[in-house]
Amino acid sequence: MFCYQCEQTAKGTGCTVQGVCGKQPDIAALQDMLLYSLMGLSQVAVAGRKVGVSDRDVNVFTVKAAFSTLTNVDFDAERFFDLIHQTVVLREKLKAQVKTAGGVSTRQEGAATLTPADTMADLVAQGEQVGLTSYPADSADILSLKHTVLFGIKGVSAYADHALILGQEDESVYAYVHEGLAAIQSDDLGLEDWVGMALRCGEAAYKAMELLDAGNTTTYGHPVPTQVPLGYRKGKAILVSGHDLKDLEELLKQTEGKGITIYTHGEMLATHGYPKLKQYPHFYGQFGTAWQKQTKEFVDFPGAILMTTNCIQRPRNEYAANLFTSGMVGWPGIPHIADLNFQPLIDRALELPGFTEDHVDQEVTVGFARNAVLGVADKVIAAVKAGDIRHFFLVAGCDGAKPGRNYYTEFVEKVPRDCIVLTLACGKYRFFDKELGDIGGIPRLLDAGQCNDAYSAVQIASALAKAFDVEINALPLSLIISWYEQKAVCVLLALLHLGLKGIRLGPSLPAFLTPNVLDTLVKNFDIKPITTADEDLKAILG
Repeated sequence: MFCYQCEQTAKGTGCTVQGVCGKQPDIAALQDMLLYSLMGLSQVAVAGRKVGVSDRDVNVFTVKAAFSTLTNVDFDAERFFDLIHQTVVLREKLKAQVKTAGGVSTRQEGAATLTPADTMADLVAQGEQVGLTSYPADSADILSLKHTVLFGIKGVSAYADHALILGQEDESVYAYVHEGLAAIQSDDLGLEDWVGMALRCGEAAYKAMELLDAGNTTTYGHPVPTQVPLGYRKGKAILVSGHDLKDLEELLKQTEGKGITIYTHGEMLATHGYPKLKQYPHFYGQFGTAWQKQTKEFVDFPGAILMTTNCIQRPRNEYAANLFTSGMVGWPGIPHIADLNFQPLIDRALELPGFTEDHVDQEVTVGFARNAVLGVADKVIAAVKAGDIRHFFLVAGCDGAKPGRNYYTEFVEKVPRDCIVLTLACGKYRFFDKELGDIGGIPRLLDAGQCNDAYSAVQIASALAKAFDVEINALPLSLIISWYEQKAVCVLLALLHLGLKGIRLGPSLPAFLTPNVLDTLVKNFDIKPITTADEDLKAILG
């Protein structure tokens, strides 16, 4: 196997024996095979659009299948076996539609004509031949950009799937996903073409986040500042981790009146700010924080656990007995709920002891998405003009267990008291409970939500830039980004697509970027690696 799609890849170069995430070589081969199959399907989809053929079943399937290969999402070999064979069935159906419309279906070799093996062992062997290093490329730099686009597309697909669940989709996102996947198997694009393809991935990512934002806010209302207890109360309990608001809503409906308290974990903390979800009295607080403590937190939780998206490594025996998955998440031996009927999860929660007493350590405030912040924009603008607010820092991104992520805690702790910290995604759990005070009634730490709420942060920055009549890059704003997996890759590409410069990225730079590609990003976008909190603050503030 060879995989280097996440920040924690082995030795900073690539996982070759098994994934740091727990992914085994056979699963890696099946994921590679699925991606190769999707590239063939995408070649047909691109040909179809040239003659006006776009099949929604193909579109939806593509993003769901690509999403399944994201880090920590799916380790179930049987599901990949089925997805690979479904890909080919859809491909052949689409070929017939394209031919009927007068189009040329696709190439007559490679991914577009693949016949997958009928046995698991043979399918794994096929997958071992079509991994990341097999893609046609004239140079290491082009291969690097192909991988960047592929990983970005995985992130785009995740957000597109989340948005689709809430009734939001856009043909342009599907079209780009197919175009990008199809192009990976081509050999007729040069270096500049691939730089452009990567930035267009950022454009698709921004659109997907916009769709998800629309789905979240039209369904559940715009987030409002909300205090959330960090702790628990006596009684039966279910913990929800991941990102999917629909799953949470359905669970809240199905547990009404059953004496079960619903808690959030990880990025689900942000859901406490949505008005429609806040109305459930048994929706209580946040139990646990981030990745570096997750195993202990899940072992200590005396109820049932629902994972809705990728948030943890492969389940360990200590907590697997109480774990259920939903959505695209799939792990061998873990019950999977595909139809939003959470009765098995509820039954398990009722069997478990729950908490024997009430306990709250403190409260944190969430809900500072764009509407909440822009609602006090006049105060923010006045504070900046008066010199009370000197600078804004967006300290955001992924968390992980790799040493070096304490940088983000130290950075926020050392941010001067005349500066505001805006944060989002799971990286905030390094510092989300810090008491930073306020500036004229404006909290110095503003939690904007989940990773996809980068869209909301950009909207805030755009509005402030308009108010000050400057470009975004001229604002007293610095982006300090941590990354772990492929959703972070697509968010980064979205920021580059929007022209944001001066991003500080860490805790280490992506292994899939060659020196030449990194040099291009530095020259065009002034991307730089983090150093130390003191050095970076001095460089930014002088």
